[in-house]
Amino acid sequence: MDTVVIAPLPPLHWSGAPAGVEQPTPGALVLTAAAGTDWTNDAFGGPQQHASSSLGFTPTEDFSLSARVRVEPPRTTFDAGVLAIWGDADHWAKLCFEFSPQGQPMVVSVVTNLYSDDCNSTLVDADHVYLRVTRSGPGWAFHSSGDGVQWHFVRVFRLDFDGPVSVGFMSQAPMGPTCVATFDEIAYSSTPPSDFRDGS
Repeated sequence: MDTVVIAPLPPLHWSGAPAGVEQPTPGALVLTAAAGTDWTNDAFGGPQQHASSSLGFTPTEDFSLSARVRVEPPRTTFDAGVLAIWGDADHWAKLCFEFSPQGQPMVVSVVTNLYSDDCNSTLVDADHVYLRVTRSGPGWAFHSSGDGVQWHFVRVFRLDFDGPVSVGFMSQAPMGPTCVATFDEIAYSSTPPSDFRDGS
């Protein structure tokens, strides 16, 4: 499937080669990652890895995009359901519901301006988490939530990139045979929160 339509978003296109996608209901996506797929620009100078492909749209305004993210068990290290921002191979970011080397699901964010800045955030004690990406002017913000109402600040950042970006969804399986990630309760707003740290 080269193009996917899911309300309330514009038509979604792949940033790279199409990956496994299903739409079990009109408002949900299931993305299946192949083994060894990831995005990373090694901060220590190792080879870049961009085998994963995100399914996204190119925004033309300030916005917030959120979704409830689940990953099917059994899980392997670094597998994740992801909200992704893609400019080019040197400029991208991702907000992940990831499985840690310690066997704990958690929120992880990665911001890449040539090299990746990887930061672990909140541990998650449920089988899902809500993730949100916001663009406000030249800046971006990441948030997570247990209920989709009260939002916890993860980080703000800029991408050193002047071209168009794609924003959307991705599944990654760097160490395992696959990762099946479900995105539902997808919401889009053209009015981002005015305060990134007050829980709104």
